[in-house]
Amino acid sequence: MRFFKTIFLVEADEFISQLDPKATKKVFYNIDLAEQTNDPKLFKKLNNDIWELRTMFAGLQIRLLAFWGKTDNKETLVIATHGFIKKVDKVSAKEIDRAVRLRDNYFKNK
Repeated sequence: MRFFKTIFLVEADEFISQLDPKATKKVFYNIDLAEQTNDPKLFKKLNNDIWELRTMFAGLQIRLLAFWGKTDNKETLVIATHGFIKKVDKVSAKEIDRAVRLRDNYFKNK
């Protein structure tokens, strides 16, 4: 059973395309797992609107920020806004603000 389906905005696609191929494979594996298990180690709430898809690979903390969206009330979507390599424990306010801005643009242009 799938709890949600993940789609990617341009910024998230661009980030993923720049990763090492093995890292990319692990990111997609973890997203697929998160969609089926709703595991907080893989998909964690940061604030009311923004969540993070989490992947550890070769000592790197790879993060994709995301928000929830719906399509025709049939399928639950998670929209990944952008990604980054996390260097400290806390996700910076700047990254969360960027995700909120991308989310607002998504809904405005929908």
